[in-house]
Amino acid sequence: MQKTPIERELQLRLVLSEDRSVQVPARLTYHPDDPYAVHAAFHIGSGAPVHWTFARDLLIDGVERPSGCGDVRLWPAGGGAYVFLSLASPDGEALMETPTAPVRAWLDETLRAVPSGSEGDGPALEEALGALLAPGDGMPR
Repeated sequence: MQKTPIERELQLRLVLSEDRSVQVPARLTYHPDDPYAVHAAFHIGSGAPVHWTFARDLLIDGVERPSGCGDVRLWPAGGGAYVFLSLASPDGEALMETPTAPVRAWLDETLRAVPSGSEGDGPALEEALGALLAPGDGMPR
C-alpha cells in the first residue's frame, strides 16, 4: 500500500453573494494510512490555513449528487462541471465552488491507492487491533 500522502492544490471561489466571490487557494490531502478521511487546508489570507477533515466517501458522492447533512455538504452544479462545498461551524459558514475535473482526478488517484470498500484492509488495521488487544500495563487479563 502507498504510504505517501496524495495532495492536490486547488483554486476555489468563496461565494460572498450572487455576484461577488474571492479566490481561495486550498490543498486536499489524503493519507492512505488514514483511508477514510480527506484533509483540506484553506488559505484565506490569515497567518495559518483553516483546516477541515471529512469523509472521503462524502466527497466521492458529492461530485455526483448532493451529499452530507451537517457541517459539510457537497453537490454538483453546472451539469456536473462544478462542485459546491458548504462548510458550517460555530464561527460561521462558507460556500465554495470549484471545477469538478481536478477534484475527480485527485479522487481517482486516492482510489487507486486505496480502493473504495478496502479502507479497512491491510496492515494498518491489523497493527491497531494488535496493539489494542495485546496484554500490557493496565489491561485486564
